[in-house]
Amino acid sequence: MGLLPWLRLRPRPRPPPLLLLPLGCFALLLPPPAAPEFSPSLDSDFTFTLPAGRKECFYQPMRKEASLELEYQVLDGAGLDVDFHLLSPKGETLVFDERKSDGVHTVETEDGDYMFCFDNTFSTISEKVIFFELILDNMGEDGQDQEDWKKYVTGTDLLDMKLEDILESINSVKARLSKSVQIQTLLRAFEARDRNIQESNFDRVNFWSMVNLGVMVVVSAVQVYMLKSLFEDRRKSRT
Repeated sequence: MGLLPWLRLRPRPRPPPLLLLPLGCFALLLPPPAAPEFSPSLDSDFTFTLPAGRKECFYQPMRKEASLELEYQVLDGAGLDVDFHLLSPKGETLVFDERKSDGVHTVETEDGDYMFCFDNTFSTISEKVIFFELILDNMGEDGQDQEDWKKYVTGTDLLDMKLEDILESINSVKARLSKSVQIQTLLRAFEARDRNIQESNFDRVNFWSMVNLGVMVVVSAVQVYMLKSLFEDRRKSRT
């Protein structure tokens, strides 16, 4: 079975390309050999179309004592619902949402590959457009950054502000900026879903308005014909 073209997520910063490998009703999102996973401590988002009667799964490698936060939304499709599964590296079901339109889940992780699946097998006609966002924390790099700062701390006691205070301020600004970007991404997803709902309602209103207009025209024509027939003189004239 051949491999499909490379798929790219849109993280900040952008991670390396990921590979989509179909397996029956599954789609496995695996990193290429020797490639790192999503960027630690940064959020990554992905939007895809889930066909009717299909199930797609994604894998995310995690480290011990890290944190995995996943948020998803169904942006378009009949019912705006999907089944969601989150499984541990041991195959245990951590989260199961049945026919939900959105959800937010956070788990403390261990070493291994976590699998999360979106299931649309209950729908036989409607495809779904799904947005999800991953946020990985405590992946092991922040501690190294702090160690790099420690070698500059010695001999700075005479400064009004120590380098530890500067580092704390920078980390605070970084965390708040990341949170702002995350909220803006979620607001864009909500806006996209609301727009899809409005366009669907607009099409329905137009359709049924045309149906009502057609019925009114037909009823008016029948009424005119019936009134006209009441005043017709059906007596035969003799010459």
